[in-house]
Amino acid sequence: MRINSGQFAAPTLHQKQWRFFVPRMQISRLFLGVSAVLGAECIYAAGVPTLDVIEVEGGSEELIGAADSANQGTVLKKQIEARTVYRPGEIIETTPGLIMTQHSGEGKAGQYFLRGFNLDHGTDLLTTVDGMIVNQRSHGHGQGWTDLNFLIPELVSDLQYKKGPYYAEEGDFSTAGAVHVNYLSKLPKSIISAGVGEGGYRRIFAADSVTSGKGDTLYALELFHNDGPFRNPDDYRKINGVMRYSQGDAANGFNFTAMAYRGRWNATDQIPQRAVDSGLLSSRLDAIDPSDGGSAYRYSLSGAWQQTQNNTITKANAYVIRHDLKIFSNFTYFLDDPVNGDQFAQPGQRTMAAANASKTWLSQWQQRDMENTFGVQLQRDNISNALLKTKERQTLSTVRDDDIVESSMAVYAQNSTQWFEKFRTVAGLRSDFYRFDVQSDNSANTGEATDSITNPKLSMIFGPWNKTEYYVNMGGGFHSNDARGTTISIDPQTGLSAERVMPLVRTKGYEAGVRTALIPHVQTTFTVYRLDIDSELLFLGDAGTTEAGRASRREGFEFANFYSPAPWLTMDLDIAYARARFTEDDPAGDKIPGAVEGVASLGAAVDNLGAYFGGLHLRYFGPRPLIEDNSVRSSSTTGVNGEIGYKLDKAWRVVLEGFNLLDKPGNAIEYFYASRLPNESAEGVEEKHFHPIESRTFRLNIVGNF
Repeated sequence: MRINSGQFAAPTLHQKQWRFFVPRMQISRLFLGVSAVLGAECIYAAGVPTLDVIEVEGGSEELIGAADSANQGTVLKKQIEARTVYRPGEIIETTPGLIMTQHSGEGKAGQYFLRGFNLDHGTDLLTTVDGMIVNQRSHGHGQGWTDLNFLIPELVSDLQYKKGPYYAEEGDFSTAGAVHVNYLSKLPKSIISAGVGEGGYRRIFAADSVTSGKGDTLYALELFHNDGPFRNPDDYRKINGVMRYSQGDAANGFNFTAMAYRGRWNATDQIPQRAVDSGLLSSRLDAIDPSDGGSAYRYSLSGAWQQTQNNTITKANAYVIRHDLKIFSNFTYFLDDPVNGDQFAQPGQRTMAAANASKTWLSQWQQRDMENTFGVQLQRDNISNALLKTKERQTLSTVRDDDIVESSMAVYAQNSTQWFEKFRTVAGLRSDFYRFDVQSDNSANTGEATDSITNPKLSMIFGPWNKTEYYVNMGGGFHSNDARGTTISIDPQTGLSAERVMPLVRTKGYEAGVRTALIPHVQTTFTVYRLDIDSELLFLGDAGTTEAGRASRREGFEFANFYSPAPWLTMDLDIAYARARFTEDDPAGDKIPGAVEGVASLGAAVDNLGAYFGGLHLRYFGPRPLIEDNSVRSSSTTGVNGEIGYKLDKAWRVVLEGFNLLDKPGNAIEYFYASRLPNESAEGVEEKHFHPIESRTFRLNIVGNF
């Protein structure tokens, strides 16, 4: 997988425990097990062997003997820096098999695809940044809304990913996977960057860290603007800032962090193919309703603490997030209202508070080394959501208006045991408890609901033999549904009775995998999996929302490779395929609309080759069924991005980035539903609607480090 370098301090451990638990306790928890630490030189503290803080340069065997599955990995800073990204959230595409795209303006949360899922705006993909959950439950536009526009790439220290419901510490939204993006606490050098490019791209970024007393203060500021290639310019403007104070290191230390983000944008939402073919729109880059768009802000305060003692690691973090979003969309144009149009607004405000704590300790049972973890996770969301009918962003009427309090508590326990030299297990149990309180403008939809769910987890790890390790994983998981669906009685759109949804939907996963470094300089993983979901969440194109649907099953494989033949060259190749089907009979068919099938990526990065550096990355996003009978399918999209840079001196470098270098007119996303254009019949027309990928674009950046 993707490992390059990292810095860590290992805890003091008794000598007979040191060989197994140093990589598992420190590296698997901090960097998912860079087992190269076993070759580190010991120092002594009070006569007990320990490890000094060291730099680890990744080879090809880092996760063998340390990871709990073939689907775990860590992407460190050098790999992230080598990836050319059009928008900051695309950093998480370094997770093998994961696709992020966009169907609207740049300020909106992205669309995510992984393991046979159309994850919409984040459902079933848990994402955290600096320990804070990004997914927003009971969101006005989509359950699990994951807006990564506040992410600052230069501050990312590493990215950790896991897939499947096999990990006791991962809860809501993590059925397909979990991605954890971590920030630096200290910069080795100050950063100043300025960029210009096509489509009105302008960016200024500055960051530094200074030592103050026993700790370090890091601060960063980003100013950004982008229009994109669209006929109706995005005019996306954002201001983004971070300030952090920290003491200690990753093993023993704490930090306090403040973040602030504001953004405004126009949106070119998906458009119907017939509007382009008929000449109603001047090009694929035009818009039906130019008044679509939105604004958002996010403020957060967070703190984290970790202490490592002789045989224990204790962690805790807490945070408060204030988020505001107002988004205007029009997907069906004049289907419902031929006079004013179908634009709708989804304003929402929320205050989210969360706290997490865990303790890991070493023990022995029957002379077998064990690692035990117990954790608690608390979260409370105070949410105000509304759905309004609008015209050119002016309110015409209110469909519904709700205040929601959603609270949850989770407890989990996990045991890792080295039974024999070549066999170990990781067994876990997780229980989640939820309470929903909805106060609606329609008393029929006001109410309370509670639910709980308990899920076992088990991983069995065999080996290594010949630098190869084998894994069998199984476990249960869940995703929560929108709180409003748990108390609804009357559909506010139609006035008809409505069926309530299950608050928590169970998922079950099974997986087998292998990780090998048998070939020099190459690390390869191969995984086959099956995932069952009691109720599929489906996107409704005409309402911009999701609904709970039929039970489903996904089966597939993932093949990931990382190759480092020379100090100046790294390459990676990832291929994934999934078969997604409803498991309940319905005359409409058994295909899941939008479920991703085949994806692939191929990348190469060059550094330490004189003054030049650069990279090239190809991404293939395969075709997908758009309706249940598979009679309508999306097209595939292949894109190539890259960059080339030159180091002017020790402090300054210049970088030219290129996006969609082949200038292929592909689609970022496609849907199939009914819409109505001016002068069309009242029933509308069912056909494909698409959002195009951006045309070939170049950006020039100059970066200084002092």
